[in-house]
Amino acid sequence: MVIRPAAPYLRTMPLDADLLLDRRRLKRRLSLWRGAAVLALALVVLGFALRDDRAGEIVPGLGRAHVARLNVQGFIGDDRKLLETLDRLRRDSTVRAVLVAIDSPGGSVAGGEALHNALARMVAVKPVVAVMSGTAASAGYMVALPAQRIFARNSTVTGSIGVILQSFDASELLEWLGVTPETIASGRFKDQPSPFRALSEDGRAELARVVQDLHEQFIAMVAAGRRMPPEQVRALADGRVFTGREALALGLVDAIGGEAEARAWLAETHGVPGGLPARDIEIRGLAERTFGSFVGMFAKSLADEWVGVDRVRALWQPSLR
Repeated sequence: MVIRPAAPYLRTMPLDADLLLDRRRLKRRLSLWRGAAVLALALVVLGFALRDDRAGEIVPGLGRAHVARLNVQGFIGDDRKLLETLDRLRRDSTVRAVLVAIDSPGGSVAGGEALHNALARMVAVKPVVAVMSGTAASAGYMVALPAQRIFARNSTVTGSIGVILQSFDASELLEWLGVTPETIASGRFKDQPSPFRALSEDGRAELARVVQDLHEQFIAMVAAGRRMPPEQVRALADGRVFTGREALALGLVDAIGGEAEARAWLAETHGVPGGLPARDIEIRGLAERTFGSFVGMFAKSLADEWVGVDRVRALWQPSLR
């Protein structure tokens, strides 16, 4: 009988398996050390945050004076957390003033009303100034109205004082497709508007009544905020937009400028030093902001190291026999 040496791949398989196991152990240890380092760094950051100017975000009244900047961007909806944050800042003695930075084409009527009212409550105890950038239209203009002074750029698009309700009628398309919708409603106005049938005259009149009432509410806000007669506002409240320069001439804004001019106005009229830091209003708590990103990094690290490196084959190895 001739004894032959084992094939090269048979001699190296146990060694390769051991190396693979050692590699996985090393990766796991490395991930744990990385996680510990991230946690330690987060604790250090939190410790410094508790000592710096932002400490007042955790304990109201603790920390240094500053100007709170409310960024109103995009669609304006009814945001409960934001409203709660504004009410808390209203009682925070470290907030010397509120600067509302607006770049929004509008939003829902209820969302604009809620934010408008929250800022009106703020004005009762702290100076509030609004600064419009690219766009501050419809509900975006509504939230600027409680401010004691409104600044806009010459090229800002603002106004659009109005209310819109839209729907569509797809009944002819459904008929062409051979689809017949069936509707059971408790009243003749319950399915108005509906994409499945055209508006009835009575339904159109009822919806127009609602839109008109909401429009009158908007006009009343503008009249009160800009100290203008309702008739004068109504002449402008046909949905038109205006440039910042036009809005200034019409009395819809107070001055042309940006944040620098707004800070100068706060210093001149309310004694709010221009050197005070301006801090964005954060809805999330400091702990959530501090740890959220680190937790995400740690979780991704675990996924990459424990699963992503060796994929599924790292969980099971074929028998060497």
